[in-house]
Amino acid sequence: MSDGSNLLEVTGLEVHFPIKRGLLMDRTVGHVRAVDGVDLTVARGQTYGLVGESGCGKSTLGRALLRLEEPTAGRVLFDGIDVGALKPEALRKLRPRMQMVFQDPLSSLDPRQSVESLLVEPLRVHGLSAQDRDEYGKDSAASYLAKAAAMLEVVGLPRSAMSRYPHEFSGGQRQRIGIARAIVLNPDLVIADEPVSALDVSVQAQVINLLEDLQDLLGLTYLVIAHDLAVVRHISDTVGVMYLGRLVEEAPSDRLYERPLHPYTIALMSAIPIPDPEVEDRRERILLRGDLPSPANPPSGCRFHTRCPYRQPTRCDTEVPELRELPGVDEAQPGGRTHRVACHWAEEIANGRITVNDPGLVVEPIR
Repeated sequence: MSDGSNLLEVTGLEVHFPIKRGLLMDRTVGHVRAVDGVDLTVARGQTYGLVGESGCGKSTLGRALLRLEEPTAGRVLFDGIDVGALKPEALRKLRPRMQMVFQDPLSSLDPRQSVESLLVEPLRVHGLSAQDRDEYGKDSAASYLAKAAAMLEVVGLPRSAMSRYPHEFSGGQRQRIGIARAIVLNPDLVIADEPVSALDVSVQAQVINLLEDLQDLLGLTYLVIAHDLAVVRHISDTVGVMYLGRLVEEAPSDRLYERPLHPYTIALMSAIPIPDPEVEDRRERILLRGDLPSPANPPSGCRFHTRCPYRQPTRCDTEVPELRELPGVDEAQPGGRTHRVACHWAEEIANGRITVNDPGLVVEPIR
């Protein structure tokens, strides 16, 4: 049963892509396990940040939640509704409540459509919400235009931009248009897939601040997918770390950054520069060697064991760790949020009983 405080609940989600061979590509010889058993919840009105290396499956997960990619297995509950069980017409009616902001605004905005057309089209397809009809009147071309212009102003663009085309704007302005298109239908959930990675650093903070302002103004719930740990820390209430299709750690944002428990998260955090020269010179940085293994042939046991500095062959090579809360190490956080980690030896690593020992890994002072 769905918890009313959670807008999104995901259980055992899998997205596998078949590998085809043969003259007619009619023989399946394996699967790419892009997402392989993910459980997470997103509280209403909160921001869940999802981080990980390129190729870990975080973008595929975001698309699968909206059924832009069909899940292979698992369950997605949106406000108590089983999204995977919906027929096409029922799914179409649910679409206005779930929207997405894509990574590259230049490729996600049709260059042949003006800004007016881009913002009015969703309204023509789905119509105005009951709340918008009270403000803008019944569905009509004039009410659609008024709503679109209002959304442009909300994201910080003038009404004069309505007649222009995507190529006439800067990257930051295009992303604002993409955000306006996502919120024009008054959604409850917005999935932002790398919303600032294609932007200049000077513009990134402006877009992140805009997303936070919109959350306060419209009561939005966010799932933010990113690889920039600083961005995720700034905007997120809860952070999940993905590695090779699975969540390996999840905790309230401040707790995760102050005390990471999974070896992979520890390595990621060690790469974040600290703006204090004395602290930066003294601390050690963990440099992982090797690339992310192929999701078509993931390692047995713990998927991180091929790169893990704390690897213990007795369990890591053969036994899959479950994502669990740590008794005696973790404490429940405000709102019932807890610190979960998928590591056999998290307690021992946390208290220093297991230290870095992998010859395939380098631990060195940061210069």
